[in-house]
Amino acid sequence: MNTKLARIALAAAIAALAAGCGPSETAAPGTSSAPLAAIAATNTPDGAINASVASLRANNVATFLQNALPAGELAKLKTDWTKDVNKDPVTEDERKQFTDTMAKLTAPGAEDKMYAEIEPQLKEFDAKTAQQMPMMIAMGQGFAQSAIQQSKDLNDQQKQQTQALVDSTAKWAQTVKFTDPALVKSAIAAICKTARDLNLKSIDEARALNYDQAMVKAGVVLGGVKQVFAVYGLNMDKALDSIKVETASTTGDTAKVKVSYTTFDTPFSTESDLVKVDGKWYGKQAIEQWNKHQQEEAAKAANPAAPAIAADKQAENKG
Repeated sequence: MNTKLARIALAAAIAALAAGCGPSETAAPGTSSAPLAAIAATNTPDGAINASVASLRANNVATFLQNALPAGELAKLKTDWTKDVNKDPVTEDERKQFTDTMAKLTAPGAEDKMYAEIEPQLKEFDAKTAQQMPMMIAMGQGFAQSAIQQSKDLNDQQKQQTQALVDSTAKWAQTVKFTDPALVKSAIAAICKTARDLNLKSIDEARALNYDQAMVKAGVVLGGVKQVFAVYGLNMDKALDSIKVETASTTGDTAKVKVSYTTFDTPFSTESDLVKVDGKWYGKQAIEQWNKHQQEEAAKAANPAAPAIAADKQAENKG
């Protein structure tokens, strides 16, 4: 559960950044000037959000997770890291695929070789699929809007804001030629640079990383993702720099925070619920998930046979 939660947290952060990025101008992709001193200020509701923003701006995944996860969950994540990462055995095919991929991405002249390899596919895509892209984007936009309307986790205001963001994203996608040779070459260059900066030659080497080492590598990946998005006009750091946070209300150990930001030259805002635990503010959902996990662990300890019984019942229902 711990590594899964860490992956979800990081993925959510990246997804939020991707959704909240405006067109790139002159900001250098994948760079950061955010002061890490601001990251420690989590003793106020708005400070907690700003700390998470600052850590993402600095590609500091370890601090982002420290701010986003309850202390108990973070401690367990660190303790169980090596065990959880190595829980599933690696097949020889997976080992070979990882080694071959990293060797390919980091070899001298990798950028030119990779482009030459995919160039025929890009031309084929342009010939067969490019004209259908507007329709495909419109269909995706429709599916997303339907999912937003049916969501039980969003209130009416959040649904409106999310729909507007989806509409802006669709308009941007209509204007970008993702197969443009210059853009593709720049994206490949960013990917190859990230692979070289990771400096991991084998999957065994990656699985041997301890928590702190893995978080450093995760920061390298986040920086690489920023660079790739920037190639196509989405500057994550610019979006992060536009975020403004204010505490709308505080009642005891609960607070509501308004987060405003600009993307696609359009202002957006959303509200987040926070709760105070041990002097620090966290997202309400993170605390609820942690409490639920604690309850599940306590139930397992009290009745070790329960998971096996549940699995048997599930198998019977499928049968």
